[in-house]
Amino acid sequence: MTSFLLSLTLAAGLLTGQYAPQKGGTDPLADPVKEARVQKLGKALRCAVCQGVSIADSPASMARAQLDTVRELVAEGKTDEEIVEYFVERYGEWVLLEPPKHGFNWIVWLGPLALVAGGLFIISRQVKRGPEPAATTPAASSPPAAEAEDPYLQAVRRELDQ
Repeated sequence: MTSFLLSLTLAAGLLTGQYAPQKGGTDPLADPVKEARVQKLGKALRCAVCQGVSIADSPASMARAQLDTVRELVAEGKTDEEIVEYFVERYGEWVLLEPPKHGFNWIVWLGPLALVAGGLFIISRQVKRGPEPAATTPAASSPPAAEAEDPYLQAVRRELDQ
């Protein structure tokens, strides 16, 4: 029964195209230098399906299609900048896993550094200031007078003293 279910699952996967071979214009193993470049570019582009994963690492069929497109563009002789621009034109700057360092995006790059610097500043001020002295009041420093004590507490103390 298990082998039947496994066979059925694999057949369904093949029919839906989940295990489709890559259709790239070049064989991934033909030129290791170009394939390394394809993988480097693939690591810089975001998968539209997985969103937090690069197209080189994503198992989605759309990511494999995008990686095939990168392969085709590399085979055509396009530069890395032209390939990145190709994807930015189609998907927007969102497709880049690393946001560009210009304009409003500087907040993404400098925000964490500013937060760490602010935290270190606050910690250093607290350390220099030292612990705050405890408030000394006459009631806190000496035991309360017997007359001011609760009558119930006085009765309990008398019982314990006996």
